[in-house]
Order: sequence, then C-alpha cells, then structure tokens
Amino acid sequence: FFVSTSDVRLNERTTHMKQSKLSVRVHRKNANHHLWNNNGKWWCHFTLHHPDYTSERRRLSLNSRDLNVARQRRDRLFANWENTVARKAVTA
Repeated sequence: FFVSTSDVRLNERTTHMKQSKLSVRVHRKNANHHLWNNNGKWWCHFTLHHPDYTSERRRLSLNSRDLNVARQRRDRLFANWENTVARKAVTA
C-alpha cells in the first residue's frame, strides 16, 4: 500500500515537543518516590523525554545520608526543573 506525499495530511492537533520533558509519576502514599539509598547515600532517579522521541534515565546524587534532607532536595530539584521548563516555554 503506497500513498503519494501529496495525499498525506497532518492532523492540525498534532504537536511535537520542542524541549525535553521531565516524566514524574508521584505515588502520594510513598513519600520516598524517586529516591533510593545506595550504601547510605540517597539518590534521585527520573526519566527525561527528548524532542527526538528518545528517553534518558537520570540518576543524581542528593549528597545526603539523611532521608528528610534527601526528600527536600528531591522536591526542590523537581520544582526547579518545572520552573526552568515553564520559563523556556514563555520565551519560546
């Protein structure tokens, strides 16, 4: 089955990402979502989805052995990421 390129029409509602998107699924009952302990040090892990339809798993050390501090740093990391993306969208 072949279709001529002149017959191909894009749906007007089709959108494409222009920047990377942070993919975060929050389990409200689990206060430690996106956190894991590696030999006493807390890390945050998450997935970025890029405009070229690839994804990248990121793991960042939160440089803390204290769970409460790690939770605060994780929350700040996600909030900063959302603010950065929102500012880029406004200026684009």
